[in-house]
Amino acid sequence: MMKRSNSFKGFSLLMTSFMLCLAVRSQLTTDFYSKTCPSLLSIVRRQVQSAIRNEMRMAASLLRLHFHDCFVNGCDASVLLDGDSSTEKFAVANVNSARGFEVVDAIKSAVESACSGVVSCADILAIAARDSVLLSGGPTWRVLLGRRDGLISNATLANASLPSPFETLDAIITKFVNVGLNVTDVVSLSGAHTFGRAQCFTFSSRLYNFTGVGDQDPDLNETLAVKLREICPNITFNNLTDLDHTTPDAFDNSYFKNLQVKEGLLQSDQILFSDGADTVEIVNAFSSNQSAFLESFVESMIRMGNISPLTGSAGEVRLNCRVTNANISTTSDSADARLVSSI
Repeated sequence: MMKRSNSFKGFSLLMTSFMLCLAVRSQLTTDFYSKTCPSLLSIVRRQVQSAIRNEMRMAASLLRLHFHDCFVNGCDASVLLDGDSSTEKFAVANVNSARGFEVVDAIKSAVESACSGVVSCADILAIAARDSVLLSGGPTWRVLLGRRDGLISNATLANASLPSPFETLDAIITKFVNVGLNVTDVVSLSGAHTFGRAQCFTFSSRLYNFTGVGDQDPDLNETLAVKLREICPNITFNNLTDLDHTTPDAFDNSYFKNLQVKEGLLQSDQILFSDGADTVEIVNAFSSNQSAFLESFVESMIRMGNISPLTGSAGEVRLNCRVTNANISTTSDSADARLVSSI
């Protein structure tokens, strides 16, 4: 009887989780703004096109903003809020790293000119992320919309929730599971490192001090290591290099091919292809079949975009993505003006 009871409880929890996911999907719809802001998608597309035309790596930066937003208290644009060191812009994964805030400002301004007070910053991030992938040669998908913007930004929560390039695979998987994602999502969303850049500090320990005794990571391709040491001549340098050195600005499956020959840049990349890892089979599948990767990536992006959105009357629709509406009249000394770009 006890076994049946435990099984029933497990089934009940599974069904509860499933029903919650359905509830979220029922509140977010692809045509949410069809009547209130019918030109929304074309406005965002033009702004993203302009930003990428000006700087190719902005595509990866905008995608990363959406990722870093959703993993911290859900997809509520909290990563965009200016403030002191207690806000997400000053979390370890974001400070001197997260970028693209000015592009979001430009998108929001253009959207507000067409339909004031209607479209949330959280939805703008979701659309801009999709367009960034598409305009870099990747897939497209219909973005679910109807999110509202959060009122708080929490650096402590960001530090605890965002995956780090220095963590173990188990730790990274746990952070994905904590927000309702799975191991396949870990691999497919990591595939976003097929474009963009990273600072030396995110991988230099693999070159100079992997285990604390001045050694190199044995899972780092030696030819690549030589090139990286030229870019990062010591462990303190913060130059930028491509996350995917083969096709650095294209959204394709080269990232996975790189992992198979120990050419993943970050430790958190290469660890996906470590001996015995559950992720190896997925990496191999994505490396041999680009369509499989792109399809899985789309599915994972949609799932990530559904992480704890505020809907209905929760939160608000910010008029300025950097500040809550209650503080809209307060002059904000833009904190991100001091941030140095990374990815």
